[in-house]
Amino acid sequence: MGNILDYLDWRGDITFEQAPFNEVDNLILACFSYLELDGIRGIQDGNTLYLEELSENFFAEKKDEKIKAQTTFLKNIPELLRKMARSDRYRKCRVGGFVNEILSSEIQQFAAVTIELPDGTVYISFRGTDDTITGWKEDFNLSNGIVPSHKRALEYLEKEGRYIQSMLRIGGHSKGGNLAMYAALQCEEEIQEKILTVYDNDGPGFPEGFFYVRDTEKILKKVTRIIPEASVIGMLLTHQKEPVIIGSTQKGILQHDAFTWEIMGPSFIRKEGLTRKAETMDLRLHKWIDGMNEEQRAHLITELFSVLEATGAETIQQILDGGVKSLAAMAWRLDKLEPESKAMVQELITGLFASWLELLPMPELDKKRFLP
Repeated sequence: MGNILDYLDWRGDITFEQAPFNEVDNLILACFSYLELDGIRGIQDGNTLYLEELSENFFAEKKDEKIKAQTTFLKNIPELLRKMARSDRYRKCRVGGFVNEILSSEIQQFAAVTIELPDGTVYISFRGTDDTITGWKEDFNLSNGIVPSHKRALEYLEKEGRYIQSMLRIGGHSKGGNLAMYAALQCEEEIQEKILTVYDNDGPGFPEGFFYVRDTEKILKKVTRIIPEASVIGMLLTHQKEPVIIGSTQKGILQHDAFTWEIMGPSFIRKEGLTRKAETMDLRLHKWIDGMNEEQRAHLITELFSVLEATGAETIQQILDGGVKSLAAMAWRLDKLEPESKAMVQELITGLFASWLELLPMPELDKKRFLP
């Protein structure tokens, strides 16, 4: 078993003529949009570069110290590009249509890129959120309905889709999977006819009622939804498509990292269902979030993330690495919350960090507080 980097080592010499597009190729291209391609000439305004050319330009333009400064998840992305550029399978893909916009009024980012494959199809990749606490908060905030990123994803798909004559695959990881779903469901019928598959890789769902606005059956039958067995983000809100559940080398919430997803050959390792802890967490999330109005959900999310941010960590991994120190900071912040919020946030923290909490040498008082 391996991950997407191993897949490129194992099968990078196999062209799309020799083996057709598969679900692992999807995840590679979904993660490709995390690349910081700003400043790389030749991939905007209708221009394209072969992926091997793009790689040369990227590493000539970007300094090593900038790459090393990124989070654990993002540090793998340049290596993904290196391996793709050296592979027979990907090096002659053409890359274009790159956009990266900060929607400052809503404190959101939208980024997307288009990849033309040697098999004659095109994959439109929407960037998701990274492994920072801020990124997770953005995923949770999708529970409050349609955001500017959704509208930009729809505009992007319709603009690209009008002049692309090839059949399309659309996808993304995390928030990117949610954007892919929204754009595919809302775009004009002419573009929907071009869509082969929509890939939602552990993306959050939509508020209750979203799927009843218009006929969705045409697109839903083309959707492949993939989540790890301890998924949190991919179980948020409402989904109308049963997921493919897969294995990960990590535990708990760290399974959201796509580089931990287990692969054998051209496929992910299947699991029979969610872990018991993931099922419990899903029930907790729906218990609180589904019954709230927009204002109440926004307040709960703000309170939840104020507890996580009290640790001083920037990523989920840093919270876990902080051990008892992180727990003490979260407990201190919890005690500052109003009673109703405190009960809800405490239960959500218990669900999110169950595996980590069980291993911590915490005081008896904290055990009673956080562990059932």
